Order: sequence, then structure tokens, then C-alpha cells
Amino acid sequence: MKINKDRGKSAILPAASPIKEYLLLLIGAFIMAVSFNVFLNPNQIASGGVTGISTIIQHLIGIKPAFIQWVLNLLLFAAGVKFLGKDFAYKTAVGTVVFPLFVLLTEGMPVPTENVLLASLYGGILTGIGLGIVFKARGSTGGLALASQLIHRYTGISLGVAVAMLDGLVILTAGLVFSPEKALYALIGLYVTSKTIDLIQSGINFSKVAFIISKETDTISQAVLVDLNRGLTKLNGLGGYTGDERVVLMIVLNQSEVSRLKSIVKTVDPNAFVIISDTKEVLGEGFQVNQ
Repeated sequence: MKINKDRGKSAILPAASPIKEYLLLLIGAFIMAVSFNVFLNPNQIASGGVTGISTIIQHLIGIKPAFIQWVLNLLLFAAGVKFLGKDFAYKTAVGTVVFPLFVLLTEGMPVPTENVLLASLYGGILTGIGLGIVFKARGSTGGLALASQLIHRYTGISLGVAVAMLDGLVILTAGLVFSPEKALYALIGLYVTSKTIDLIQSGINFSKVAFIISKETDTISQAVLVDLNRGLTKLNGLGGYTGDERVVLMIVLNQSEVSRLKSIVKTVDPNAFVIISDTKEVLGEGFQVNQ
């Protein structure tokens, strides 16, 4: 494999400061608390997590959700703290205490809708935004979010999927306690939450990766480097039918650059074979490094 790289050294973005991370943690926890009190809890949408458990227990025995969340979060935190680093443990401890506090402080906020579908959609979006911000800060609000962080760290499963797996068990219980219909609405909220988390983690500016097979690879390479101002990688390929050696160009670019790339390739070699696909996250020179 030959790599053309004549555009200088790659810059490495510094890690976020502890103050910024704790601030993000507080913002995320507050957004989640508002979502719980404004959309989810008033409409009995137990879309997973300790918040969903607290909604179920409140319905059964009348204990305030904030108190239930404090107890469950602290128990789960004590069980999982041995798997965490000190910095992560501190931020998790803060989230474990602060999130139920925000839930308590935001009790009684006006409920904008009694439509369960709207509540599940807006509640799912706000919860996903809050959790995504908390995860960006390398923290946790405790509870099942803590468990999902551990699953993500040790298995590689995305945070959104990990949250969905654990919260599905809570939703099944909610279906028995409330009604199957409420459980279905909770599933909608859970799906929206998981997608929003992944969106916050990966960003909205999806990149593209292009593979080009052509007899004019040198000319296309020069045009990409100069006119498009993008680096590229030359891969050695072998024709499956002919057995001929081929050079395959691999180019990572932004969505706005796709049309220019296709124009370059069409001008140089109208018969070139081009594959362009989405890629969610790109780290390196010319692309933003997600923290």
C-alpha cells in the first residue's frame, strides 16, 4: 500500500479541561431532569433506566422519583466503582447525586402536552441530548447509564445500543405495570433516545469515503491532491475476472466535496468505476477529532 501524504503533520486536539467536562455533565443532567418531569413521568412513559424504574415504583407505592433514583444510583455506583478510573468515578459520583437533585428541583414544571406520542418523541430527544452531552464529558448519571458505559468500554458496543439493551428490560416491566400501549410508546422514546445519543456522539457532519478504479489513477490522484486539496491512499487491487493488477484510490472527503470529486473523475476518465459510501466518524488530518 502506498500512501500520498504531503500536507504536513496531523494536529491533535487537546482533551477537554476538567472544568468544561464537569460543566457539560451538569448541563446534560439538567436537560435529562427537565425531560423526565416535563414529558416522561407525567405521561407514565418508563423508557428505561433508573428514571423508568422510579416512574414504575412511584406508580406502585407513591415514593417520589428523586428519592428512588438516589437510592438506586448510589447502590449501582457502589457496585461498579471498582471498574472505573478515579477521574471517571468522581464524575459519575457527581452525576449520581446531581441528576436526582435536578429532578427534585424541576418538579412541578408545566407539562406542555398530554399526548403520549408527542411526549415520547420529545422526551426521547431531550433525554438523548442530555445523555449524549454527559457521555461527551466522559461521565455518567449513574444507574443503567453507568452499566451501559461499562458495556461500551469492554465490548465495543455503541452507547446507544447498550442503553437500548438494558432499558428494554425496564420497558417490559412497564408494560406489565401500566399497559402494553404505554410500553409501546416507551419503546418509541427509547429508540429516539438511542439515535439521538449516537448523533451527539458522532456529529451530524457525516463524511464520505470513495474508492476509484481507473486506468488514469495518476492523473486523478494529482487532480484530487491539487484541485480538491484532499489526501488519498493508493491500494493494490487484483481484478477478479481478468487477474490484472489494479490501483484503487481511497479518498475520504466531506459531503460538500462529493460533486467536485465526481466531476474530476468524469473529466479524466468517464469509464472509471467509482464507489462512494457514508462513514460516520473520521479521525485525522483535515477532519475534526471528536472528544
